[in-house]
Amino acid sequence: MKQTPFTEKHIALGAKMADFAGFNMPISYSGIKDEHATVRNNAGVFDVSHMGTIMVKGPKALDLIQYTTSNDAAKLNNNQAQYTCFTNESGGIIDDFIVYCLEKNQEYMLVVNASNVDKDWDWLVKHNENIGAELENISSKTGILAIQGPKALEIIQELTPVALSQQKYFHFEVNTFAGVENVIISATGYTGSGGVEIYFENKEDNAEKIWTELFRVGEAKGLKPIGLGARDTLRLEKGFCLYGNELNESTNTIEAGLGWVTKFSKDFIGKEVLEKIKAEGAKRKLVGIELIDRGIPRTDYSIVNNENEEIGIITSGTQSPSLGKAIAMGYIHTDYANPGTEIAISIRDKAVKAKVVRLPFL
Repeated sequence: MKQTPFTEKHIALGAKMADFAGFNMPISYSGIKDEHATVRNNAGVFDVSHMGTIMVKGPKALDLIQYTTSNDAAKLNNNQAQYTCFTNESGGIIDDFIVYCLEKNQEYMLVVNASNVDKDWDWLVKHNENIGAELENISSKTGILAIQGPKALEIIQELTPVALSQQKYFHFEVNTFAGVENVIISATGYTGSGGVEIYFENKEDNAEKIWTELFRVGEAKGLKPIGLGARDTLRLEKGFCLYGNELNESTNTIEAGLGWVTKFSKDFIGKEVLEKIKAEGAKRKLVGIELIDRGIPRTDYSIVNNENEEIGIITSGTQSPSLGKAIAMGYIHTDYANPGTEIAISIRDKAVKAKVVRLPFL
């Protein structure tokens, strides 16, 4: 398995480790419930260095991004970021990711899902043949930490001259952090509890400096390392999609509720198909689900109607640590997609009562 710059730290701290997208990653430290509550109420640090980072540069950089992504990156100014998707010819989602505009029309950083780095790279190279942007995969050279939670900015403010509380959502600055220069400090995250994500060059002792300084200023204030288990329950409560669960090459942005990142004002791969789906209406829709009866909905469980006919499928499910109830996301036939509609989840051949609810759950 591959290692991140922090793998040895996780092992030394006694984290439960597992293979995630080919990396040896921490799943939990003190337990998912405790770590989840830490991020919702205070602050936690996630190692997300397994994520991919691809640079797109040169006078043709924006042309390549515009053609391969669903959102409109032309709207980005320096130090702004944008959530978007790579879509294929049939409108399916190759990946969902964030584009960072370092220099308008000239330099962009794409932060993609760890499991899709090679696929995304090949897709960009293929479609760049007739465009001519400069591409560089800097994934192995980049360290990434997410410091998330309502107290996160207050705890780490002394580590950077950037006025963290004044940063707008999906904006970033390049500055010093914990004594390390040229760190991208971004008001983004995957928890819905506020905070930042930081990107730094993985060289010399940068990772050691940043980790040590984070916990020097934060440990007494309750800052804790958090594993990927809590990251999943946190994102699910906020209705954030996870690639491989809610999104894949057979799902499209319209049915996934990502019409807001699908801009038909420009030309991009899959545009015509997605325009047709939008005009005719998607046959299924990604919805939030709460269980009425006891049970835990899991990925790939069937969603059924009162006649026990399959009408959809669960993509993610858990017992919500914040809400104390079972929640899920799933694709369901549009006839049953209205909030309040009673449905059932097939759990061990038993139809467990549930209802459709608006996202996010929290």
